[in-house]
Amino acid sequence: MSLRRKFILYLLAIHLLFAGLAAFSLWQHRPWLLAVEAFFALSFFVAVRLLNNLVQPLALAVTGADFLKERDFSSKFRAVGQQETDQLIALYNRMIDELREERTRLAEQHFFLERILQASPSGILTCDFDGRIVLVNPASEKILQMPADALLGKKLPELDSRLAGALSRLQPGESEVLAVQGRRRVKCQRSQFFDQGFPRACFMLEELTEELRRSEKAAYEKLIRMMSHEINNSTGAVQSLLHSCLTYTPQLQPGDQPDYENALHVAITRINHLNTFMCGFAEVIKLPPPHLQPCALRPLLEGIALLLQAESRQRDIRWQWDFAQNLPPRAMDKQQMEQVFINICKNAMEAIGEHGVITVRGGWQNGKAFVAIEDSGSGITPEVRQQLFTPFFSTKPNGQGLGLTMIQEILSQHGFEFALESPPGRPTQFVIYLN
Repeated sequence: MSLRRKFILYLLAIHLLFAGLAAFSLWQHRPWLLAVEAFFALSFFVAVRLLNNLVQPLALAVTGADFLKERDFSSKFRAVGQQETDQLIALYNRMIDELREERTRLAEQHFFLERILQASPSGILTCDFDGRIVLVNPASEKILQMPADALLGKKLPELDSRLAGALSRLQPGESEVLAVQGRRRVKCQRSQFFDQGFPRACFMLEELTEELRRSEKAAYEKLIRMMSHEINNSTGAVQSLLHSCLTYTPQLQPGDQPDYENALHVAITRINHLNTFMCGFAEVIKLPPPHLQPCALRPLLEGIALLLQAESRQRDIRWQWDFAQNLPPRAMDKQQMEQVFINICKNAMEAIGEHGVITVRGGWQNGKAFVAIEDSGSGITPEVRQQLFTPFFSTKPNGQGLGLTMIQEILSQHGFEFALESPPGRPTQFVIYLN
C-alpha cells in the first residue's frame, strides 16, 4: 500500500471519529450538527488536496527515476504552478537536457573514434581485464594476418602467431621492433588505460617493412654509387698504367722479365676481380623494371633443378616435388624470377651442405598461389634471422651480402609477398606468394 493511500485512510479515520463524536454530542442540536459535519467534510477535502500537493514531487521523482532507469532522456515535465514542485521540475528537466547532450556527444565521439580506428594504418588491439582481446581494427588483422573472428575473445599467448607471442611478453610502456616472416619488421608498443579504476592493456602495431626497405635501399644505392665512382676512376687509370708497364718488359734483364710480368698480371687480375665485385653491387641498383609475361612455374623450376643437377649429385642432395596440377601460368619476368629461384636453391644447397633433401612445393593457400622451397639444413639461428635481407650481411666467408637483397628487390618490383621461415624442428622454407 502506498504512503498516500495510508495517509488518506488515516485522515478518513480521524474525521469519521470526530464526526461520530460530534453527532453523539450534538444530536439534540441539529443545526449545529449539520454545520460541524459540513466542516469535517470540507476539512477532509482540503486535507486530501494538500496531501496530493505534498506527494506530487515524490510522484514526479518516482516517474523521473523510471525514465532514467529506461535511459529515456527525451521525456520532460511541465510546470504545475507550485513553487516547490516547479523548482524540482526545472532541476529535473535541466538534468535531462545535460544527459541527452552528453549521450549525443559521447555517441558522436564513439562514432568518430570508430571511423578513425577503421581507417588507421596502425594496428590497435585492446584487451579486457582478463587479457582477452575485445577490439581489433582492420590494420591489426592485416599485420597479424588473422581475421577478427580468430582474435576476439582470445588471449595473446593462445594465438598461433609468433608476433602475438612477442606482444604478450611486452611490458606496459615498452616498445620494440620485431622481425616477422623474414624481411617483415613490425613496431609494437604496449600501453595501458584505466577503465572503472582498473588497468587494461592496449597494443599499437605499425608495419615498418616498406619504410625500412626504402630507407635501406636509398642508403645502399648512394653508397654503391659513390664506391663505384671512386673505384672505377682509380682502377681504370691503374689498369692503363699496368698495361703500359708491360711494354717495358723487353728492356729488363732476361732473368727479371718473368717475375716482372707475373707481378703485373697478378695486379691486373686483382683489379679485374675488383671491377667484377663492384659490378655485382651495381646490378642491384640498376635492376630494370620487370617485363611481365605469362610463365609456367613448374617447367621453370624443373629447368633450374636440371641446371643444378651436377652439383646436387656431388653433394648427394635429392629433389622432391609436391606441385599442384591446377597452378596456371603467372605474369612475371622470366629472367628475373629465374635468378631469384637460382639464388634460393643455391642457398638451400649451401644450407644443407651434403646428404639432404630440397622440396619444391606449389599450390594454393588462402586463395593465393604460392611456391615454396624447403631444405633439410640446420636452420637459421635467431641472431641471423634478425639480419636477414639486410644489405651487405652474409654468413658466407666470401659473401657480398647481396643475394637476398636482390631477391627482395625483384620480388618487391613484381608485387609478390614472400617469407623466409625457419621454425625450430621444421625445414627452412622460402615461400613466394604469387598474386
